[in-house]
Amino acid sequence: MNIEIIERNYQASDHLKKVVEQKLEKLDKYFETSDTACKVYFKKENVSLKTEIQLDYQGRLIRAQVTSDNFYDNIDKILPKIEGQIRKYRTKFDKAQKNNAFKEQRVYQPENEEVVYSDRIVKEKTFKLKPMLVQEAIEEMDMLGHSFFIFFDLKSQSIKVLYKREDGDLGLIDPEV
Repeated sequence: MNIEIIERNYQASDHLKKVVEQKLEKLDKYFETSDTACKVYFKKENVSLKTEIQLDYQGRLIRAQVTSDNFYDNIDKILPKIEGQIRKYRTKFDKAQKNNAFKEQRVYQPENEEVVYSDRIVKEKTFKLKPMLVQEAIEEMDMLGHSFFIFFDLKSQSIKVLYKREDGDLGLIDPEV
């Protein structure tokens, strides 16, 4: 596993980095190859400390995050979460698509944060759209825990946006050009 540690408003000690690497190496048992990319974010936000782990395994994004007042506690809390998501992904997608479960790059969206709208763009993202059916997009959005998901629909051969409505149901936007 290729581990990259990213620090935001915080300087992680060598001991913390070593502990993270040792604990994450235990996840290697879930992956057949060693090309799995893992990013660990240490973010200091006001008085809270946020730890986020993103695994990119053959194009599938698996992520978890926790917030507390101690990064060492965060590591102990986040590992069971990420391990559970790995098992969930592998079980669900291996059954549905056999060994082709992890092939394309996925969308990453940070969890809900308070948004203050302004007239300037502060961040831009690009990603590959994987062709899939609407049902697959629903499953992906559910697995990622996002409120919306952009995908290329196989049936209509067009880009669509799937979103969660306030009443808990789902909506589908099919833009016309």
